[in-house]
Amino acid sequence: MADDPQNETKGESTSAAAGASGASSSRPIQPPKLSRYESQKLRDWNTFLQYLRNQQPPVDLTRCDYTHVLDFIQYLDQFGKTKVHNQGCSLFGKSEPSRACTCPLRQAWGSLDALVGRLRAAHEENGGAPENNPFANGAIRAYLKEIRDLQAKARGIPYSKKKKRRKTSDSAPVSSRSNLQQMQPTSGL
Repeated sequence: MADDPQNETKGESTSAAAGASGASSSRPIQPPKLSRYESQKLRDWNTFLQYLRNQQPPVDLTRCDYTHVLDFIQYLDQFGKTKVHNQGCSLFGKSEPSRACTCPLRQAWGSLDALVGRLRAAHEENGGAPENNPFANGAIRAYLKEIRDLQAKARGIPYSKKKKRRKTSDSAPVSSRSNLQQMQPTSGL
C-alpha cells in the first residue's frame, strides 16, 4: 500500500505528516511561487468556472460561448469601485465632480479589459482551442469598446494617450538651447 507510513522512508513520512497535519484543504497543489499575473489569472479562471457551475442549469465549459462571458462581465459590475455617472446626472461629463451623487459603482473598463485578456490566455492554457475561445469573440471586444466609450463620456475624459511635454523645443539650435539652460536658475531640489 503506497499510503502506508511504514513503507515510506523517514524523510517522506515526515513531509507526508507535515502535509497531513495542516488544515485539510481542497486546493490543488500548485507550484511554490507563481507570478502576480499567473496568480491573478488562476484566480480569475477559477471564479469564471464557479460562475458557470452556479448557473441554472450549470454550464459545462465545452458549451460555454461569448454570451456566458458577457453575462459574467455584467455580473461583475455589481462589485465595481468606479463611479460611472448616468446621462441624467448633473455630474455627467465632468472630470472632477464637486459633490457626491447616487450613480452606480461599476467595474472600470481597464480592469475588464485586463480580465478578459487573462481569461483568454487561461482558456487556451486549459486545453481550449484558440478558434473556439469565447473570450476572443468579436462581440466581447465590441462590448468592451462600448464600455470604454461610455465611461469616457461619463467622466468627461477621453481615452487617448497624452503626449509628454518637452522642456525645450526641437526647433531651437543646439547652441541657443545650451545658452538658455545656462541662464535658467537652478532650484535647490
